[in-house]
Amino acid sequence: MAAIKLVYIGGGSSRGAGTMASFLAHGKEFDGSEVVIQDVNPDRLEAVETIASKIASAQGLDITISSTTDRRAALTDADAVLSSFRPGDFAARALDERIPLKHGVIGQETQGPGGFFMALRSVHVYEDIIRDLDAVAPNAVIFNYTNPVNIVSQAVTRFTDRTMWSMCEGPITFPHTVLRAAGLDFDKAHIVMAGVNHNCWSVEHTYDGKDLMPLLDAAWEARRDDPTLDVHSKRMLRLATTMRSVPSDYFQYYYFREEVLRELQGARTTRAEDILAAVPGYWQHYEEQSRVEVPELDPARSRGGIHELELAIDVMSSYYNDAGAHLPVNLPNVGGALPGFDEDVVVEMWCTVDRRGVHPLPQKPLPHAVRGLVQQLAEFQYLAAEAAWRGTRADGIRALAANPMVPTLAVAEELYDEMAHAHRDYLPERLLR
Repeated sequence: MAAIKLVYIGGGSSRGAGTMASFLAHGKEFDGSEVVIQDVNPDRLEAVETIASKIASAQGLDITISSTTDRRAALTDADAVLSSFRPGDFAARALDERIPLKHGVIGQETQGPGGFFMALRSVHVYEDIIRDLDAVAPNAVIFNYTNPVNIVSQAVTRFTDRTMWSMCEGPITFPHTVLRAAGLDFDKAHIVMAGVNHNCWSVEHTYDGKDLMPLLDAAWEARRDDPTLDVHSKRMLRLATTMRSVPSDYFQYYYFREEVLRELQGARTTRAEDILAAVPGYWQHYEEQSRVEVPELDPARSRGGIHELELAIDVMSSYYNDAGAHLPVNLPNVGGALPGFDEDVVVEMWCTVDRRGVHPLPQKPLPHAVRGLVQQLAEFQYLAAEAAWRGTRADGIRALAANPMVPTLAVAEELYDEMAHAHRDYLPERLLR
């Protein structure tokens, strides 16, 4: 077991209680550890800390748990930093989703202009986090879940010497959409995905040891006119059979752009607005559970379920306990592990994680049919990270114009100025001039 000091930045979020439940489910792997839950919002910390402490006590774990709003104090002598925060909260995400729609562009949390401005806000906070770490925890490793994880990681790994590994369950969960649509058993499938975060494709795909594609072809022919198959699943099955690779769900925003845009423009609320309406109910549940002797989180009343950020915990445990697990991680493409991408570009691929670090498994190149779009998104990621870390308005517009969702330079300029003004309280002055 590994005894570490873990600092959880953003632990007062609506995912905080579930994340601590996830960590404590692995508690025996971390006996003797100290966990400090940090957030800028003091109102939520007490409930998360109380729930976590009671769960640890009920499980007989030797883990000390505390909370604070003082980030630098929390980070002092940290071994590991688990990061999952959202500057501006869901109100800012709602702007990311709503404003682009006025300009005929999809508004989405991590993609397009919405994802770009979330990256600007997140990286701005990371500038301060890195200064704190350099001062009080120079050897700490960052396990990042702050979105967009690819752009945040690109900025931190390119412009600092910090070790950052970012995680997302996408390469594990994305295949479920296509397999469910095809009526296939996930346990019989072997699907390996790679690319950039939220934009990966399968480079290996078998079912019972044989090529998956003929089964998807048959399923598409059988279900293309099936009214019981939901629109999103039908799109992903169609895309997989056309491109001969299993896609990330997020490719709906690129290959079905006009249809999705019309759907979003016609919707009464955005996803963030729906979450905002649900948040008070989550906190009511957490407050209730903080008052019982042994908290039990209800998946139906918890944001994202009861085990959040579990992949980050898996990577952390494999690293500190030298487990050698195979897990998907976002990290720089050192040595050109993923063919077709520069060595300093952050890519998402399956890796071995042990006490020496994170090591990419042998990677196959993306199929030619899909590689170009992913490479374009990687170039946007590179420009966005530079604008976020040290850029100006001109750098931001250049990055936004490079995003495949943004149709023209004029739209990039109009979107940038309107969204920068809307988010001005969370951006550095250099990006507003």
